Amino acid sequence: MKIPFRKYHLIQLLEEYDRSDWPIDVSINLYFRAHKALGSKDRHEIAETAISMIRWLGLIEEHEDWASRIDGFEKIQPDLDQVIDKFGNQYPLHKCVSFPNDLFQLFVEHFGQEKAIEICLTSNQPAPTVVRVNPLKISRDDLLKLWKEKGYPVKPCELSENGIVFEKRMNFFHLDEFKNGFFEVQDEGSQLLANLVAAKPGDQVLDYCAGAGGKTLAFAPFMQGQGQIYLHDIRTKILSEAKKRLRRAGIQNAQFIDYDSPKLRKLKKKMDWVLVDTPCSGTGTIRRNPDMKWRFTQAMLDNLIRDQRVIFEKALSFVKPGGHIVYATCSLLKQENGEQAEYFLKTHSLELVGQPFESFPCPGEMDGFYGMVFHKK
Repeated sequence: MKIPFRKYHLIQLLEEYDRSDWPIDVSINLYFRAHKALGSKDRHEIAETAISMIRWLGLIEEHEDWASRIDGFEKIQPDLDQVIDKFGNQYPLHKCVSFPNDLFQLFVEHFGQEKAIEICLTSNQPAPTVVRVNPLKISRDDLLKLWKEKGYPVKPCELSENGIVFEKRMNFFHLDEFKNGFFEVQDEGSQLLANLVAAKPGDQVLDYCAGAGGKTLAFAPFMQGQGQIYLHDIRTKILSEAKKRLRRAGIQNAQFIDYDSPKLRKLKKKMDWVLVDTPCSGTGTIRRNPDMKWRFTQAMLDNLIRDQRVIFEKALSFVKPGGHIVYATCSLLKQENGEQAEYFLKTHSLELVGQPFESFPCPGEMDGFYGMVFHKK
């Protein structure tokens, strides 16, 4: 029997995903790049189904291959409000909410069963589409007005003063407003986390695990072009992306430092602020990266905890006496958050500043993040 067109490509995509180490979103992009004849409606349907199946893999993983998993998924069509009632007698709780048992039990241990279920089910929903306005080029009010005049379904974020929520997904990257650096895509929780870096004009700031520069883009405008920002990462390729983004945003007081650059040593004990947005389990952003939960293991968590301590200690060496260091994760796990903060306080000459920042995945709202500000004595 002939396989329907979209189902054929969905099977091929998922089989290629299985054979690679790429996340599902990268696998989708690579597949579509190799199959340019696929129409926009076909791409949308195939991508949405692939991501949904990875989210709910716990309910269909018993099937041998992707073809039978697709058939099984079409039959169950999981409903967030009824999934426990529908499958509770058939599967253990962690399978009902489609999470690996190790990770689900960590949530239960820390939050209790009811909250753990809520977090998992929320993590199986699509994330909201949020952007951060660049105040160096336009005010949020002006951009909201411009977009509403164009008929875009937008509203201001409740907590982030520069955040805007799109109530319907769309392709931003062809917009003149994006090309002109008026905004960047960034979750509201990530925006609020970046605000922990309370750098003022004239400060010296190091974004130690800068990645593509998202947090720097958020706090840099408050420095009003005065002082210096240094972006460092061990991944040279991703730093080149940060260069493009800062150039588009009009941020000129920034330097980019590769992991092996001799410039790095010259910054020791000179920074007013250091941001350590450390590698983590990503358990607060599973809505955007659903396959991440299936890669989770206790051994991976143990390695991350060790690496976070090493990275934090290296980053701390750049903070001058009286300066500040911000520790940040996109994790929900106490082992990567509060317990790490306690370890840093016991191990280093630091004191806490204020209360930890914590956010949790909520339907239609921000992702899960943790942040803590330390003052170096």
